[in-house]
Amino acid sequence: MEHKESIIQAATDLICEKGDQIHTITVREICKRANVGLGLVNYHFGNKDRLIEICVERIINGIVDRFCAIQEETKGFTPFEKLDALGNMTLTFLFEHYAVSKISILSDMRAPKDDDNTHRTFQAYLPLAAACRPDWDRETLARKTFCLITVMQQAFLRHDVILRLYGIDLTNADERRAFHTKLLHDILEV
Repeated sequence: MEHKESIIQAATDLICEKGDQIHTITVREICKRANVGLGLVNYHFGNKDRLIEICVERIINGIVDRFCAIQEETKGFTPFEKLDALGNMTLTFLFEHYAVSKISILSDMRAPKDDDNTHRTFQAYLPLAAACRPDWDRETLARKTFCLITVMQQAFLRHDVILRLYGIDLTNADERRAFHTKLLHDILEV
């Protein structure tokens, strides 16, 4: 297991260093940094893409944990303001870490798991959505929160289409913030 963890750490470090140039990372580069033989990547992970997915999941897990701490940073905010702040933090992270975010979302869509990053994000949003709409039953609350997460993911993945069709530039922080606030009003019906 020591080799496996050193490979994950080396790949994670390279992902963080290369940013949106993840596609340029090679197995040879990962193995050199981890000080292991080339065959160990395939042995432990099957291929480089699977290794990258595992690393991205770990990176995003840390970010989602950070989002859970937003409660402390938003004392004095209304529940809606807290949810709006969390959504803006999420969207800002997605656009600032485009390659990692895209891999994470597409991995969750391709192979959904009970504890994937989409579900962890849902869990972080759920109590804030509940505070905004205490009148909703549990099923409605879960469905609407799921819709919110899904729409945010799709808006991120399809931001170029949104720009062409609707003239909203989600890469622009002000337009992204306004879009998210309207989205919250639409989904929460407030």
